[in-house]
Amino acid sequence: MTHDHDLELRPTPAQTEAALNPPAGRTGGDLVVETLRGLGASTVFGLPGQHALGMFDALRRSDLAYVGLRVENNAGFAADAYGRVTGEVAPLLLSTGPGALMSLAALQEAAAASAPVLAIGSQVPVAGLGGGRHGYLHELRDQQASFRDVVKSVHTVRTQSQIPSALAAAWESALTAPHGPVWVEIPQDVLLAETSLPVVTAVDATPRELVPRPELTAVAADLLTRAERPVIVAGGGVVRADAAGKLRALAEKLNAPVVTTFGGKGAFPWEHPLSLQSWLEDRHTTDFLEDADVLLVVGSGLGELSSNYHTFRPRGRVIQIEADPGKLESNHPALGIHADARLALSALLETVGERPDPAAPERVAAVLARVRERIAAQDLTLEQQVLASVRAALPSDSPSFWDMTILAYWAWSAFDARRPNTMHSAQGAGGLGYGFPAALGAAAADPTRPVLAVSGDGGAMYSIAELATARQYDLNVTWLIVDDGGYGILREYMTDAFGEPTATELTRPDFVALAHSFGVPATRTTPDHLRDDLTKALSEPGPSVVVLPALLRMFAPTHVDGG
Repeated sequence: MTHDHDLELRPTPAQTEAALNPPAGRTGGDLVVETLRGLGASTVFGLPGQHALGMFDALRRSDLAYVGLRVENNAGFAADAYGRVTGEVAPLLLSTGPGALMSLAALQEAAAASAPVLAIGSQVPVAGLGGGRHGYLHELRDQQASFRDVVKSVHTVRTQSQIPSALAAAWESALTAPHGPVWVEIPQDVLLAETSLPVVTAVDATPRELVPRPELTAVAADLLTRAERPVIVAGGGVVRADAAGKLRALAEKLNAPVVTTFGGKGAFPWEHPLSLQSWLEDRHTTDFLEDADVLLVVGSGLGELSSNYHTFRPRGRVIQIEADPGKLESNHPALGIHADARLALSALLETVGERPDPAAPERVAAVLARVRERIAAQDLTLEQQVLASVRAALPSDSPSFWDMTILAYWAWSAFDARRPNTMHSAQGAGGLGYGFPAALGAAAADPTRPVLAVSGDGGAMYSIAELATARQYDLNVTWLIVDDGGYGILREYMTDAFGEPTATELTRPDFVALAHSFGVPATRTTPDHLRDDLTKALSEPGPSVVVLPALLRMFAPTHVDGG
């Protein structure tokens, strides 16, 4: 008996002819780019280096679009953002040793934010593998070891025939929930040697679905249906699973208030009557969550930021839906459901009962009113004005990428993302320099809409070289640099803790003149003119810089003294 799948595995006559007579002049590098194309890649990021030249030469013979950045870490941030906004795997091509290691901070952020990045690094020649000290340029005793604790999976190639299978396995790993970065390394001589292997065409790397166990969703649905004060915490897993619609339907069926984490911005409509927005660093929100008799946590590990610096102490029953088993019940005992957020929410929607609660919107409004009163008592008009100007200038469907800077910390709590998957920051790993190169990656993914990057002057200096990238590829990114003369948040932390700051004050360039030297339009603005200047910059094609000299302050924390 012949099965359909047997027929699918049989090559056509044309495929057989092509396999028996592959074109001449191909190398292991061609197998890499052919496999990436067969997997569905269209754009790759990276930076060439001596051992990786076989891959970059093969790019010339492919139709893959290449975006080359000036620093490997920034190339990693760009790939991270491409993966976040598209939900597709972003290939990142790197060289051996120093080039590879420069990407680690970006890959850590991609891991923390579950961004699907396929990092492909070169290696010393095969003869140099195995831990011996042969003296090759860029040689490491065990390059894999540097990545193993950062990425989801590590894949090593030693022969050309292993290239398609290794890349397909890595691709599948990157896209299986939870998404994340993966590492593949290929020796220099494997990339450079001519190959007689057939041209790689379609490659199957379908990610596995992470389906919830039905007995667990049945228990969860029963708890939620019978709850008196259910509340939902929506994390980044909701956004990554494209499950915002299902989350809203579930919240409205249960009449359950929803708070979104900083990574889950946009997962629930900001002005919805059930929206507690994102004021997680506020004791009033923490108290409300603690008072819930059933707390549904979807796509969040309730880590440091999401738990108001681990001051959150739930008193009711916790249900946690999480694709990352390392986050499941890692901070609080719960009914743990290891599943993709979309699949689990679908299962709950089918089984929960209608739960009338006309008082729920009133309770939400009361919490938000108390939050506003607390902020209003702190004389923070400038900060709120600046954030409101950014929101007014940014088109609703434009993505924004925020570095680790005071305005971003405000945005985590107070910025209305308006749509899912449009606000991104480096809050996963917390490294500096994310905003601008990440915005470049998003602009490469979709050149039809403007992208905003927000940095402080300290973080901006990590990414200045990428002004050349923005100009070279004419990417539609407007970069807002808030210049306060130093590492502003560290200045606040040190002053609060020690009475005065150390090592936080910075000499910085004239950012406007520097941008002009790259051929990038730039303007210096004021808080009163920020909205107009930012609107103008975002409306014009190509890169631009807007510099805002301003000393912004953070709102007072509530996790220190319960204030």
